[in-house]
Amino acid sequence: MNKSDLVSAIADNSGLSKADAARALEATTSAISGALARGDSVGITGFGSFLVRARAARTGRNPQTGATIQISASNAPAFKAGKLLKESVN
Repeated sequence: MNKSDLVSAIADNSGLSKADAARALEATTSAISGALARGDSVGITGFGSFLVRARAARTGRNPQTGATIQISASNAPAFKAGKLLKESVN
């Protein structure tokens, strides 16, 4: 399912127009992105949690040359599925 399919599904399930559903989806993803950028987590009961995980600095290898490189520490967005979502998939 891509973004346009998701917008169509939201519109069908909520009775919104596709334009309103697209704006709602954009507002939702923007709010989640903003919260993660601030270091906050976003929990949706029954669905899951979006959070930021810290990655430590580490040593890696350049696959072309085999040379050792230093990979700096970074933050990465992550999603942890909730119990109801896990149960609905299984």
